[in-house]
Amino acid sequence: MELTTKLEQLKNLFAEMDRALIAYSGGIDSTLVAKVAYDVLGERALAVTAESPSLLPEDLEDARIQAAEIGIAHEVVQTHEMENPNYTANPVNRCYFCKSELHNTLKPLALERGYPYVVDGVNADDLSDYRPGIQAAKERGACSPLAEVGITKLEVRELARLLGLPWWDKPAQPCLSSRFPYGEEITVAKLESLGPAPQPDAR
Repeated sequence: MELTTKLEQLKNLFAEMDRALIAYSGGIDSTLVAKVAYDVLGERALAVTAESPSLLPEDLEDARIQAAEIGIAHEVVQTHEMENPNYTANPVNRCYFCKSELHNTLKPLALERGYPYVVDGVNADDLSDYRPGIQAAKERGACSPLAEVGITKLEVRELARLLGLPWWDKPAQPCLSSRFPYGEEITVAKLESLGPAPQPDAR
């Protein structure tokens, strides 16, 4: 299927939603979702970023800047996965508990504000990986329009470039907790000791 066709299908999904809240991390997947949602829905789209110790302040600032450039309304909420021992024990399904906390926070907010849909940036490639967080999001009713249309990670970047997003080639930004081997306890102090991950040499 041509990329332009997938983009039209993505737009149609948002048009059917009428109002949508975007789980917006500032990564390229959720940024593309926020861009298309805003292009279709305008002020009826809201991007929400979860702030917690596992998010670098620089990444939060990037999310703010990107949302402002897109034009979409943007809010920041606090999540408290660090208070859950199932998360801090850092099991192999750690992401399940993180996304559970995220969507347990976003869903009531969406309902309170009159947004019938919570949308994430899961793409088609993510479905073939071990992603326990996807299960948690689905259990809480989140929609994944990129995956629904069959848009892959590579196509996410191609679409972002097509739509003029300057961050189309932005490196992936896994959360800080992912830098610890499974089974090593995660603490706020350990997270605060970490800085940005080194990026590959671009030469």
